[in-house]
Amino acid sequence: MAGMIFKRLAEELDGIIARDPAARSRFEVALTYPGFHAVMAHRLANYLWRNGFKTFGRVVSQIARWVTGIEIHPGARIGQRLFIDHGMGTVIGEMAIVGYDVTLYQGVTLGGILPSVNAAAQVGVKRHPTLESGAIVGAGAQVLGNITVGAGARVGAASVVLKDVPSGAAVVGNPGRVVMPKGSCREFNAYVIPTRDLPDPTARAIEGLLDQVSSLQARLRALEGELEEAKALSVTLNGALPGNATSEEPGLSPDSAAPWLKEASR
Repeated sequence: MAGMIFKRLAEELDGIIARDPAARSRFEVALTYPGFHAVMAHRLANYLWRNGFKTFGRVVSQIARWVTGIEIHPGARIGQRLFIDHGMGTVIGEMAIVGYDVTLYQGVTLGGILPSVNAAAQVGVKRHPTLESGAIVGAGAQVLGNITVGAGARVGAASVVLKDVPSGAAVVGNPGRVVMPKGSCREFNAYVIPTRDLPDPTARAIEGLLDQVSSLQARLRALEGELEEAKALSVTLNGALPGNATSEEPGLSPDSAAPWLKEASR
């Protein structure tokens, strides 16, 4: 039993070291990382909660909040090797489910969006999000409601996510929008910043509109050129008609041209 506990502790510590270059040793992480302290306290609080000692579970959770600045409801289901980096202001709700190897940064909320009225009807209702294994949520992001952030997905800092996020996709903005498609996120990105440029959906939309405007302008210029050519051809053809001759020219007058026009109009 003791051997299993120490093995789990070692896994938790190694998981943090693997994702934080500032972590130099297991000893340092165990002593100084509030995210590790909060998760360990949650293990105890969750055990008490599941075994009917709900008030004691809440007490342990509250003490951990005072010490670490991280609030994890004792009813939340937390997988192995959760890394809460810095952690201050992070909140994880009662019905939240967090998979293995998930990374959260400071200020993240895994909360609900149901109204506070009629709270009795919401007891036991799944109203908080599910984060599947390997997901990363950037600083200040709000993941709200009974939604699922797929395995390996990324949520950008300060994003507000109200809909499901596909596995391996990246979401940014308020409301959250997919900017990197499903399966494109395969490497760990600190603070959800990729090694290549992150596409901006607004800038991409503006660029598309500018391309359309340029195309329309080119088409308009072409039509104007065709119209000028048609006008020039019309003037040339009209000048060649006898009816356009002036009365000052010998042998031609409006009266003498009238019979010709009548013949041409038949």
